[in-house]
Amino acid sequence: MGDQRHLLKDLRLQLRRARLRPVYEVKTSVERIPSTQPPRRVLEFGTIEGEENLAQAIVVRLLTPKGELEELAHPDYGSRLHELIGRPNTPERRDLVKLYTLESLNAEPRIANVVSVVVSEVPAQPARVDVHIEVQPVGRTDIVSIGPLELELAP
Repeated sequence: MGDQRHLLKDLRLQLRRARLRPVYEVKTSVERIPSTQPPRRVLEFGTIEGEENLAQAIVVRLLTPKGELEELAHPDYGSRLHELIGRPNTPERRDLVKLYTLESLNAEPRIANVVSVVVSEVPAQPARVDVHIEVQPVGRTDIVSIGPLELELAP
């Protein structure tokens, strides 16, 4: 496994709603602190680190429309996958899913090498494609697998 500090630590996100536009919330837990005074509730933020943080960062990057963070000085953050939602599921569109995914992954500084991006049709759901990703983190020899990520095109 090796040193994972370069993969950073972040807030753990939990998907609340996936329709139309994903909505996340920060994973939290509530603890009661006993004391001689009335008990206090403390809200504790969940964190994520290492490979899990890298995987979460990749998913958030892919789900963020490119240019959406321009006002926050990150004009190139995100992906163009949102442009394909609702478009016909054709071999050309699946090639664009792969291209837009690769473009986005290549902008992630914690990825040394994109090992593979596989975009698959789902026969039982003609509008859906699954995206499987394998990346090699910077400073590591092992591979992090992510997916399948489901993307809804149109039949």
